[in-house]
Amino acid sequence: MIILSIFFLITAILYSSVGFGGGSTYLALLLIWDIPYYIFPIIALVCNIIVVSGNSYNYVRARNHNFRLLFPFLLGSIPLAFIGGSLEINKEIFEILLFLVLSIAGILLLINNKSYENANFVVKKLSFTFSILIGSVLGLVSGTIGIGGGIFLSPILFLLKAEKPKIIVTTASLFILINSVSGILGQLTKENVLSEIFLYSPLFLTVFFGGLFGNYLNLKIFSNSILALITSMLVIFVAIRIAFKIFF
Repeated sequence: MIILSIFFLITAILYSSVGFGGGSTYLALLLIWDIPYYIFPIIALVCNIIVVSGNSYNYVRARNHNFRLLFPFLLGSIPLAFIGGSLEINKEIFEILLFLVLSIAGILLLINNKSYENANFVVKKLSFTFSILIGSVLGLVSGTIGIGGGIFLSPILFLLKAEKPKIIVTTASLFILINSVSGILGQLTKENVLSEIFLYSPLFLTVFFGGLFGNYLNLKIFSNSILALITSMLVIFVAIRIAFKIFF
């Protein structure tokens, strides 16, 4: 548990520094450590909430938010995250889904890492219906495997030029926070989940401090683009590690 906690700490530091929770990588680490897979999602979702809560508060307090942009995504994601969280899937399908999620997320982060520093674009208003649809898809995937979905939402918003970088980061953080709560409620409909979650309290304490330090890195030391690049490398590495576990 000590070594796993150290990896959770590193993950929390890197992800929180760019406004994410780290759910996808927590899941991969739990898989590598052979933790019972049915407990994966709720552990990752709780860690997400712990890590992004502080960031979300700081971003909103700094007025780097656009609730009109966020609302339709949540309208679609909240019910689907709950439904996804309540679904039972076997381990083989879970592993393949996790590999795909990590691969896509890593590539998107790598492609978009420079976007975090680029404020020189014209903001385009998104269709309300389109935003609900995207939110629904992300909510279902998020709740099912145990991520917040912000690691996908953020690159999509950058690609569509939906807002300025700081507001996109805030939107992704709040999306992760609220989505994770909905996903946890869905997970709690399953048997044996709540009784075992307390065994992993050291991981929750670790990501709390990791989240605080990651936020400090973001504010004081590194640029968002550098941190996003490092995070994308971590995600891709973990995806490759998962691929070897599944296919070889």
